[in-house]
Amino acid sequence: MYASHFGLRDEPFRLTPDTAFYFDYRAHREALNVLLLALRAGEGFVKVTGEVGTGKTLLCRMLMEALETSHETAYLPNPCLTGNGLRAALARELGLDLPRNLGQHRVLERIQEHLLHLAAAGRRVVVLLDEAQALPDESLEALRLLTNLETERHKLLQVVLFGQPELDERLAGSRLRQLRQRISFSHRLEPLDRAGVTQYVHHRLAVAGVPDRSLFGRRALATLHRASRGIPRLVNILAHKALLAAYGEGAAQISPAHVRRAALDTEDARRPASLRGWALAALGTVGLGAAAAALGAWLP
Repeated sequence: MYASHFGLRDEPFRLTPDTAFYFDYRAHREALNVLLLALRAGEGFVKVTGEVGTGKTLLCRMLMEALETSHETAYLPNPCLTGNGLRAALARELGLDLPRNLGQHRVLERIQEHLLHLAAAGRRVVVLLDEAQALPDESLEALRLLTNLETERHKLLQVVLFGQPELDERLAGSRLRQLRQRISFSHRLEPLDRAGVTQYVHHRLAVAGVPDRSLFGRRALATLHRASRGIPRLVNILAHKALLAAYGEGAAQISPAHVRRAALDTEDARRPASLRGWALAALGTVGLGAAAAALGAWLP
């Protein structure tokens, strides 16, 4: 689309969690350090929560890369699992080829045998669950029971839960108090502040091939921070649409008006506060739509 116009060799604001674009913001760096410290200490349960779009999945992938040489990792991105489904998914992630009609007791035995084999080889196993707030109580309880598997000195299985703030609300209830007591480390991801948004945009543009920091003007970045509330996913969506709007005009730099147009076209964005801002954004939305139509591309 607009890549050649702005001299980009890649799309800087894609929504896929690409570790090549990981931005080492202090909140994410602290979270990653907490996770690595807890896992190397052998803790059973660790939890990371954050609002939608704050970068939990990307953090999870960075953790998997960091653990690649020292741990076996099992990534479970699907929260819609029963207790039996969770054990089966874990077995598959561990490379176990189990018959479909194998009883659950035997499945658990096979998992334990494999975990003991890995422990004897010096390999610890970490299960990473994304969107953990949506996991049924039955599955969370099955997960807790799996962490009971241990040698005399070490847990055979460690678990990292990544979830939205609703996970904290669920864990606060009496039904999951046993699991809550097992969580030894917790971390909350916060949105980017204004300086963080500026650094984030500059970082992604540099990775995509444009180290020139003038592409997004200072006022445009301030508008981007207000409209996105510092949530990285919204920053990506709004920055992409602002680039699209500027491309449609043939502009060489992103202005606050381009960001306001993007905000008006984005459901969860904070809209311009003033009537004048609304009017400018509304007029510009026509240009944004025209650019999209001309490119034959759907806006995200």
